[in-house]
Amino acid sequence: MSGRKRHCAEEGGVVKPWGGRLAVALVYPNTFFHGMSNLGFQYVYHFFSQCEETLCERFFLPDSREKTDRLASCESGRPLADFDLICFSISFENDYLNLPRLFELARLPLWAQERDSRHPLVVCGGVVAFLNPEPLADIMDIFALGDGELLLPDLLEAVLTESDREHLLETLARMEGFYVPRFWADARGQGGGFQALRPGMVRPRRRWLRDLNSSSCRSFLFCKGSEFADLGLVEVSRGCGRGCRFCAAGHIYRPPRERAPEVLAQDLEAMRPFRSRFGLVGAAISDYSRLPELFAEVDKRKGDFSVSSVRIDSLGAELVQRLASSGQRTLALAPEAGSARLRAVINKGITEKQIEEAIVLAMSAGIVNLKLYFLNGLPTETDEDIKEMVCLTHKIHAIWIEEGKKKGCLGNLVLSVNPFVPKPFTPFQWEGMMPLAILKARNARLRAAVAPLGRTEIFFESLRSAEIQALLSRGDRAVGRLLPALGRGQSLKDTCREQGMDPAFYVNRQADRDEVFPWEVIDCGIDREYLWKEHEKGLQMQISPTCRDMCQHCGVCG
Repeated sequence: MSGRKRHCAEEGGVVKPWGGRLAVALVYPNTFFHGMSNLGFQYVYHFFSQCEETLCERFFLPDSREKTDRLASCESGRPLADFDLICFSISFENDYLNLPRLFELARLPLWAQERDSRHPLVVCGGVVAFLNPEPLADIMDIFALGDGELLLPDLLEAVLTESDREHLLETLARMEGFYVPRFWADARGQGGGFQALRPGMVRPRRRWLRDLNSSSCRSFLFCKGSEFADLGLVEVSRGCGRGCRFCAAGHIYRPPRERAPEVLAQDLEAMRPFRSRFGLVGAAISDYSRLPELFAEVDKRKGDFSVSSVRIDSLGAELVQRLASSGQRTLALAPEAGSARLRAVINKGITEKQIEEAIVLAMSAGIVNLKLYFLNGLPTETDEDIKEMVCLTHKIHAIWIEEGKKKGCLGNLVLSVNPFVPKPFTPFQWEGMMPLAILKARNARLRAAVAPLGRTEIFFESLRSAEIQALLSRGDRAVGRLLPALGRGQSLKDTCREQGMDPAFYVNRQADRDEVFPWEVIDCGIDREYLWKEHEKGLQMQISPTCRDMCQHCGVCG
């Protein structure tokens, strides 16, 4: 399907036939199917499309059915190199592997040092920009750190005002929320500090929007070829205060914020001509403090809804009943770990009884399909923890079967087991990923244990893919040089050997307390000492309060 046909099949949004002073290319480094289901990507496209000074067109990675040697925009078929500004929106580290191909199809140099004023300026936004920008520091000219609502107006003003490329980069480098890698030495400077190469610059800091009610983050375009084609997506909340020690989103999006029901009502109304089913997006919709009022707004529009995620310990009967009446037949729950000990390590303070009650609640409401998320290879995990995961799974299965028989209906039980990948700016950033051999053996044990259970499937994330994710999550600028070979499908082992690198240094090694990490070239707002204390509390199996109860301690809200 061509980009032009895709565009014609879309509804909503702004179609601008005129030009503008600035031509902006918005690039999602994966397929149209994934990109158009990304709310951040949709927001950026809407922002630039509303500006009189800009013309924005979209680019995606060609899917396997598209045989092409050229990258063209969805709107006009215009080549990427013709634009003034290229904005990448990147949410997942493994999408880095697609960057070399995208630049090749665009006929643009991959490395920033090989581009000059004849080429478009390249900006990177999205969560990876303020998680760890360093693996892409030799590719991107600029990183936008934080919430687009604050950063995009400043970026646009600077680009439109500064005609000289070097002056523009220096201007942005001095502005809060922007990181310009060329003005910085290696992220780990002398004595563990960070040395700016130009006077007057400060450590780049993430910017966050204090009042979500001042913004609208929803589906602006509706198209059949996207992952959530039948839904109008709307962001209900941003950030999470639960403080799970492995979770990047629960830390770098702090503090947790919500949109008011009356503001969400405006978004629902705007989407109603296009969709009557709404997808509520947030870290945990069951934690939203004003659910009854939100339900009422959906009811006023005679709509249904589904949710992106719920918390086991905040799952209530009303929410489950509403999901069931809206036609949702699968509920995803995340115990994360099978043993109470390991759940305490990761600060997931839920009990086995709460897990069992959630299963009964879902089945009683008629939600007969369950999906359970577990992590394998968490810090301090032992074979005994895997044994307890198996025991918990068998208990859940027994309850699920019993409740299904009462309802006279059985669905499917799915387990999704993913390897723990240590992430920047989390309490477990000092930990390493467990060796693949151990993870593989434990996966085999889990598969064998689940095999006898009826109507039950178990899926495992690719360990090779997770290993690459860990490398890119924790890497420095040297890691970015591996991308062309990895993007061609060459193995990590062979690629690192060619470059004289040891992947275990980045992936499996446990760091010392005082080690300076590559990603600390930016200030994400989380106090480092707070993270270390949380790390130590995890190893001692101590549960910490939620962010709302102790937000002054992490350093963000102050």
